[in-house]
Amino acid sequence: MTDNRFSPSTLLKKCTEGLSWRQLAFIVLGAAICSFGIHNIHQRTGITEGGVIGLMLLIEHWFGLSPAVITPVLDISCYLLAFKYLGGGFIRTSILSTLSVSLFYKFWELFPPMLPDLSGHPLLAAIGGGIFVGVGVGLIVRQGGSSGGDDALALTISHVTHWRLSRAYLFTDFTVLGLSLTYIPFTRILFSVITVTISSFLIDRIQEFKSCKKRGAEAVDGDF
Repeated sequence: MTDNRFSPSTLLKKCTEGLSWRQLAFIVLGAAICSFGIHNIHQRTGITEGGVIGLMLLIEHWFGLSPAVITPVLDISCYLLAFKYLGGGFIRTSILSTLSVSLFYKFWELFPPMLPDLSGHPLLAAIGGGIFVGVGVGLIVRQGGSSGGDDALALTISHVTHWRLSRAYLFTDFTVLGLSLTYIPFTRILFSVITVTISSFLIDRIQEFKSCKKRGAEAVDGDF
């Protein structure tokens, strides 16, 4: 007898529980924007990431462990930490958004590069990549989810320390990028610093916009 509790339709229903069609649309849009930028800019120009992705590359370089092993371990660790402080609702939404990002990665790989190769213009690549990631991830975070372990870790740090979200992102990114200087030239790290600074700023502002709207709505309700 088939256990319907673990069927794809049942799992999808659980992940979307409590989310409106508008929120789902923004999660999908954010996943499309973020993955498009990483596939067409970051991967082509070799911009190094901070956070979990950068830590995975660091461990791979120095210890020779496969990303296929490292990435799930790091992501699961971040999500377990997030579950403790942010709750099950966050995890459910994050599963949906992470799957959306992965599916869009596969989708973009079906096509040739859609943007000019910016390898010879690293500053433009850093700025463009930061904008794509910042807007895409910002839309996902605004709906209460995350696109991966990086976001889950930053949101947890922000929740525990009461830091602004941008500060939490920069703390993890700068820590990993600083360690990455042990094998990556300073000039390449410099462009990575630019892109993570831009993306962190945009993610924070997009999430803050939601908070401002919520406070404004509460103030209007309070007047009546």
